[in-house]
Amino acid sequence: MEFSLARSLEILGRTPAVLSALLSDLSEEWILAKEVGNTWNVKEIVAHLVICEQTNWMVRIKIILSDGLKKTFVPIDMHAHFKLAENTSLEKLLKDFNQLRIDGIDDLKNLNLKESDFNKTGIHPTLGEVYLRELVSTWVTHDMSHIAQVTRIIAKQNKDNVGSFAAFLKILNT
Repeated sequence: MEFSLARSLEILGRTPAVLSALLSDLSEEWILAKEVGNTWNVKEIVAHLVICEQTNWMVRIKIILSDGLKKTFVPIDMHAHFKLAENTSLEKLLKDFNQLRIDGIDDLKNLNLKESDFNKTGIHPTLGEVYLRELVSTWVTHDMSHIAQVTRIIAKQNKDNVGSFAAFLKILNT
């Protein structure tokens, strides 16, 4: 599929509702469960998505589009979400994520980007030069990655309960 901002927005606009439908009003056992060992729980994943809305996507898009000569992105704090998750209810995280995403999409639409803007670049602290179209595509894929992660965590809580049906459930073996 070729890059398209309109198609990207189709997914970006749905992610908060998908997560809210899947996670709202779940018991603590579901939201605090982990996939394995020292991995993130569902609440930490939603907190991470909140942090990314605040410090990643639109911040970096604006850096790429800026007239400044220095277009290097600030690294994302990959630990900030732990404290946020610890101090915030899942319902509030979902609500905040939804509002931040609405605001981010509105900001993105208000930029009135031209096709040539998607060939502009910024400097990722690890990857080096990245295109705006790559950043927006990564935003979409990042959402899908974390939705998949959430569903794996939830599914794996029943791993010991499904018996021989496990042979048919690929999600339990990923």
